[in-house]
Amino acid sequence: MKSVTRKRIGKTVLMIFVIIASLVCIFPIYEMISTSLKYDVDAFSLPPKWIFTPTFDNYTSIFVSSNFGRYFINSVIVALSATFFSVFLGALAGYSIARFRYKGKKLIVILTLLMRMIPPVILVVPVFILWTKMGISDTRFGLVIVYVALNLPFNIWVLKTFIADIPYSLDESAIIDGCSDWTVFRKIILPLIAPGIAVASIFTFRISWNEYILSLVLTNRFTRTLPVAVSLYLTDAGTEWGKITAIATIIAIPAFIFTFTAAKQLITGMTAGAVKG
Repeated sequence: MKSVTRKRIGKTVLMIFVIIASLVCIFPIYEMISTSLKYDVDAFSLPPKWIFTPTFDNYTSIFVSSNFGRYFINSVIVALSATFFSVFLGALAGYSIARFRYKGKKLIVILTLLMRMIPPVILVVPVFILWTKMGISDTRFGLVIVYVALNLPFNIWVLKTFIADIPYSLDESAIIDGCSDWTVFRKIILPLIAPGIAVASIFTFRISWNEYILSLVLTNRFTRTLPVAVSLYLTDAGTEWGKITAIATIIAIPAFIFTFTAAKQLITGMTAGAVKG
């Protein structure tokens, strides 16, 4: 009886802890959405108003009086392009590292890991100077290249691990049947590492979609992305919290959709290799 009682108490305490942790995680999201639906008077009120009359004026103002459509399209093009090329190149590099032997492979792996440790803010000035000289500092193409380079080391390491877990006998059987290395990669490796691709894609998309400092420096009013557009509402007259939280809510929606769409693959990918038989 005592053992059963202890288990029930333990489960109850664990459940309470999970509920509290969930509320702590959800509260900032609730505060962001609720502030976006408030009038300026309610948004700046102290103490905060928990019961208020909702309004969509902030969203209307964003869509009507700003270049929101252009910024949104810029973000979509840049984030999706960076995700596709970064994951594809990461899969190719991971396949090369996991399957082939050549001189300097260990050095490449180490350098790739070291590149992942470099803070993006350090790259701002040299990249801006280089991109300006190349004439791509104010283009979406230039921003995509930076994001691909920024995310490529992570994708290489993630996908290399998934590819290494695939038995090499599958490659050998395909090669005996006349398949080239490219065919093996395309028809055997890629389908089998789908969970890894989902993990890499989600993380790459979120980083590219939310990145601010590089986009701020490398874009102008025609090519800036949504995170940079948020800073437009930090004016001399004050901070327009209603509009900032409205555009922040819109920014969060695609990332949530992208993540939940691939939730099954994401869970499979993140738990792959956790249990070895």
